[in-house]
Amino acid sequence: MPFLPVGKLPAELLQRLFAKYVPADPRVIVGPQVGEDAAVLDMGDRYLVATTDPITFATDEMGWYALHVNANDLAVRGAAPRWFMATVLLPEGKSREAQVEQLFAEVAEACAAVGVSLVGGHTEVTAGLPRPIVVGAMLGEVDKDRLVTTGGAQIGDAVLLTKGVPLEGASIIARERREEALRRGVPAEIVERARGFLRSPGISVVPEARAACGAARVHAMHDPTEGGLGTACWEMAQAAGVGLRIDRERVPVLPEGRRLCEAFGLDPIGTIASGSLLMTVAPEDADAVTNACRAAGIDCAAIGRVTPAADGVALVSGGHPRPMPAFPQDEITRIFGTSSCPR
Repeated sequence: MPFLPVGKLPAELLQRLFAKYVPADPRVIVGPQVGEDAAVLDMGDRYLVATTDPITFATDEMGWYALHVNANDLAVRGAAPRWFMATVLLPEGKSREAQVEQLFAEVAEACAAVGVSLVGGHTEVTAGLPRPIVVGAMLGEVDKDRLVTTGGAQIGDAVLLTKGVPLEGASIIARERREEALRRGVPAEIVERARGFLRSPGISVVPEARAACGAARVHAMHDPTEGGLGTACWEMAQAAGVGLRIDRERVPVLPEGRRLCEAFGLDPIGTIASGSLLMTVAPEDADAVTNACRAAGIDCAAIGRVTPAADGVALVSGGHPRPMPAFPQDEITRIFGTSSCPR
């Protein structure tokens, strides 16, 4: 039996495991499911929403990354992130107090930006680690009538995408492989702009999720992380039992991300894309949501529509639909290999 590759576990394996361990507590409204970003628990008058996500790709500004990628998982539920915990594992013989203080300062800054409280966690120096690892856990809450899930997409919905892809992937490549990118002919100004994507336009989707939910009833939201937009589309379709038809020419690919992906031979559609928000809304609400995002200073584009499940997940290019590429491993893992893989 072959070893599992770097990256997310295969969806088929996860689904098989989840089917064996169905939560017994009736208060579990949304438990472990492929494509769903966070658990939902009934606390009486409202839902408690909980998620956990590690940072294993990036080594630069890990505290900022950890807070925001976990807050994103709650934002796509329509929930307000409230409480954050972090497990920090530091490599033996490579860690100093100043590094720990810097990491906590990054977490504190990110908490303040989103309105979240750091409430606990665990820290240790761990033998055998080649680099630091941060595992975050975020809790938040949402009114019961405002809950959004990945599986809420409805046939006929418009599919919207904010900012552009691959936002996080471009930032990681620029930060972790700057010199190699320059050697491959990427202009220095492009690399520097991509480095700044971490904060501007930023990897948080909390602002656009709030704007979208305030403008209309959003049927589904999803956070395109590992495997990029392509994997996010497959996950959304599977969770909702629908198909998707995505127009590649309408997908906003960031110029810096496109240039970096070309230099390293990566497909932007399959490269980690935190910072972009994928959502579906009724066609008549698409303009209201798009305008609300733009009013908040966030680009938003209609990139396709939700179709019957029998149509599958299609990527249309030049008017010709083909199956959306599947990315069992994020494209970015091809740069880092198995010994130094990013988040």
